[in-house]
Amino acid sequence: MITYCRSNHGALETIDKPEPGCWINVYEPTEKELSWLSQSLDISPNFLSKAFDEEESAHADVDPDNDQVLVIVDCPYIVSEDCQHGKKITQYDTLPISFIFIPKEKYLLTLSLHHNEYLDEFAKKKGNAIDTAHPQQFLLKTLLFICEVYLHSLRVINRQIHEYEKLLRKRINDSDLLIMLDFEKSLIYFTTSLQGLRATVSHVEFKETVHITSDEDELLDNVKIEIAQASEMCNIYTDILEGITDAFSNVLNNNLNTTMRILTGITIILAMPTIIFSFYGMNVAGLPLAELWWYPVLIAVILCVIVFLVLKYTRILK
Repeated sequence: MITYCRSNHGALETIDKPEPGCWINVYEPTEKELSWLSQSLDISPNFLSKAFDEEESAHADVDPDNDQVLVIVDCPYIVSEDCQHGKKITQYDTLPISFIFIPKEKYLLTLSLHHNEYLDEFAKKKGNAIDTAHPQQFLLKTLLFICEVYLHSLRVINRQIHEYEKLLRKRINDSDLLIMLDFEKSLIYFTTSLQGLRATVSHVEFKETVHITSDEDELLDNVKIEIAQASEMCNIYTDILEGITDAFSNVLNNNLNTTMRILTGITIILAMPTIIFSFYGMNVAGLPLAELWWYPVLIAVILCVIVFLVLKYTRILK
């Protein structure tokens, strides 16, 4: 799918064909569309391969032969939304989104393997004052919006962590701990992607890959601040989640140890009647009052009480 947009008094309007200074958004491309990108816009196959590689890491690259620039960053996306115990669970991953600058035609392309709803939100967001004729500004504003998406997603994850912590305080089971593990996976994806985003922005700034002008310096500073804030939040939430998971794992282990201790104590107590009855049942000579049926029962009961008190005193049975 390929769409073309241009700025009109700070808002975006869709156009039928590309024109200088427009934004070209490409997602889920067909073979015909890939061929058009390669032939009509002269985009190198290497750039297209990287742009639509789901495993491609964030970086910036230059094609000096065609005077084109490729910038790849990771954007959060929702993997699944489930409902357990009356709570909504949102799991996140990251997906690459690519920007290609074509200075000769003044085109800016965004390319993604799947439809990126956040780009639609960015285009419709009021107050953006998008100007597709200035691709550097467009890139920085998009990166700033992606940082806002990270921050929003992190707040959602943090809220879910606290909700499940309250549930775990009431009852602990393996399924809830596995959900916490899913939260941890989302945070790990975010941490890795934010590190790549920070490195890419630094590359764009210091290598002058995109030729940031002095007018866009403030916008670039805002992007770096938002990345730093998102990274810090991600690290804090990861530490909190690890602490919660470790604490409740220890509680589960303690509960298991308590259960095993109680079962061991019960086994020892139940072994006493078996020992007494075995002696009397084998007609061992010299046993006192062997002719009375209630005597071995009495001995077994007394031994059980004594063993119970000993186990209670030694705290094997609490």
